[in-house]
This record gives sequence, C-alpha cells and structure tokens, in this order.
Amino acid sequence: MSSRRMTTIAGSLVTAAFSTVMIFSVTASADEGPASSKGGKAVDEAPAGVELTTTLPGTISVDNSSQKTDLTATVKNDGSKDSGKIRLLVVGFDGMTVKNVQGCSPIEEKDLPEGSNSGFACPVDNLAAGKSKSYAVDATFDLKKTGKICLPVQTGDGKKTFWQQGPVPFGTTNPSPNAPATPLLLGTDNKPVAPGGDELPKTGVERDLLPLGAAGASLMAAGVAGLWWSQRRPRRTAC
Repeated sequence: MSSRRMTTIAGSLVTAAFSTVMIFSVTASADEGPASSKGGKAVDEAPAGVELTTTLPGTISVDNSSQKTDLTATVKNDGSKDSGKIRLLVVGFDGMTVKNVQGCSPIEEKDLPEGSNSGFACPVDNLAAGKSKSYAVDATFDLKKTGKICLPVQTGDGKKTFWQQGPVPFGTTNPSPNAPATPLLLGTDNKPVAPGGDELPKTGVERDLLPLGAAGASLMAAGVAGLWWSQRRPRRTAC
C-alpha cells in the first residue's frame, strides 16, 4: 500500500473520530434547556431587601434503560441585601426520585413532605445580594408515571418558607419508548404510553384529585397552587 494512500486513510479515520466526539459533546450539553422559575411563588415575606427565587432547567433527558437523569437546581437572591442563613430543599414526587444532591444531606423519611418519595436539604450560610448558588441533582424518572419536583427556600431552621417552586412536573406528551433517551419539559404533565398499546395510563391525574393529605390537591383548589407548607405539621418540611 502506498504511503499516500495510507496517509489518506489515516486522515479519514481521524476526521471520523473527531466528528463522533463532536456529536457526543453536543448531545451531552443539550440535556438542559434554559433555566426557568415556572411553578414558583413567594410564600412567607422575606426580610427587606431580600428577594429569593429558584430555577430549574426547561428540559431534561431521561435514559430509557436506566431511568437516570440529572439536572441543576439554582437558588438566587435578586434583592439588594444578603439573605442570611437559608436552606434549599430538593424534593421528588411520584415517578421522580431524587437520589443525590451534591453538597446536601438526605431528609429523613419522617420529615419528608406528605406525598413525596425523597428529598435533600442544602444549607446556604448566606447568599449575597445579586448572587446565586447551583446544585447538581441526580435523580431517576419512571417514564410510566408522572413526576414532579419541588424547591422550597426556607430559613436555616425551616420555620419560614420564603419561596417555593413546585411541585412542578416534568413530562412529555409524545413519549419515545424506542429511543435511547426521552426529553422531558418543565411544566408538562407526563403522558406515557401504556405497555402493549397506545392507551394512556391513569398515572397522575387521579392522584392530583385525591383528598387532602394524599397529594395536596384540595390546597391547590383553595388557591395556593400546591404550596403545602402547614403550621399544623411542624415536623414536616414545605411542599
């Protein structure tokens, strides 16, 4: 084989390998859409000059085989004064289970919000004015169910909740069971296809209509949009 031909083949292989790397790189960085505070609402009044909010990615991607997904949860202080000691909670509901949040501690089962399956508490000693702090979240999502996540921002002792995003759903109305991964949109109820057919299973809607204590639906009907914080259950967290 001539040296010119060998050089041409080698060059083609390098080009192909480089193209493959570029494709994987784009795919990995496209999992999360623009950050959004959709589903968020102020609860207890924050100190003067403190304006706390949270954001979640607009899009996440769930591996269809392992059910694994990851996302970034961010708490922000858009005010003019430092926040003081606060904490961010990351709580999973229904088909969405929070497995780990970097730098945070698991919430004991007895202290989880009613209806949730998992949660982590992230202490923030102080969030300066105009600053934000982000946390890497590892989770699983059962694509045969609906799935929600909740991000309350509280005082360090948990007695007040200044802001709460959620429980807000991730989901798709166009499932992709044969694809390697399924993209889910923030604020969209998941509508999975039932096994062996095209009929949609009753996974999330009925749960949302259960009485108070099962999913918080009656509170939502009362106009608090899923804010499950209650002075009557001091051992429970928000959501």
